[in-house]
Amino acid sequence: MKIIIAGIHTGIGKTICSAILAEALGYDYWKPIQAGDLENSDSIFVKNHIYNTNCIIHPEAYRLSLAASPHWAAQHDGVIIKKENIIIPETKNGLIIETAGGVMSPLGDDFLNLDLISYFNLPVILVSNNYLGSINHTLLTVAALQHQNIQILGIVFSGEEVKQSQDYIIQYTKLKHLFSIPKFDSVDTLSLTNFAKTVSPQLQQIIH
Repeated sequence: MKIIIAGIHTGIGKTICSAILAEALGYDYWKPIQAGDLENSDSIFVKNHIYNTNCIIHPEAYRLSLAASPHWAAQHDGVIIKKENIIIPETKNGLIIETAGGVMSPLGDDFLNLDLISYFNLPVILVSNNYLGSINHTLLTVAALQHQNIQILGIVFSGEEVKQSQDYIIQYTKLKHLFSIPKFDSVDTLSLTNFAKTVSPQLQQIIH
């Protein structure tokens, strides 16, 4: 199975979630667009934080030097991001595909992450985070995905738990709550892989 990891915002835990899923499901990992931090990219993070020896880290379609919105980073590098150049890697394994930024983050003129998700036509796991305003951001993101008839497999909450916010989001959206990622004391391989073991059985039942 191929699954897109989308987020309500940038920096809310998509990469940690992707690493956990790659470990728990034994899947490959691919981030089509990396903007900035090329020496310590999200692909490198996933590679260094899982034990799954079957996981292939597929190279990015676009590697942009500026840590900024992908459309701006592409302009900075004199590049135009085109969906036709973002080709899903061939693999006999399952694949985790991590988007760059939030669902409505621009990749180019009239080209959003949402458009890329629609183009791939694959199911989504949505990552949310608990901060002031996250209910609004989560509901808007869900509405945008549903408006495009994109399948949402479920939602993952990342970071410090705010039960009232999470309960409201689940009640309102009717999404399946897959799991919550705790605020780890240390984000290291052992912590992530041990956590992945705890969620693997339920994920294996939901995701085939």
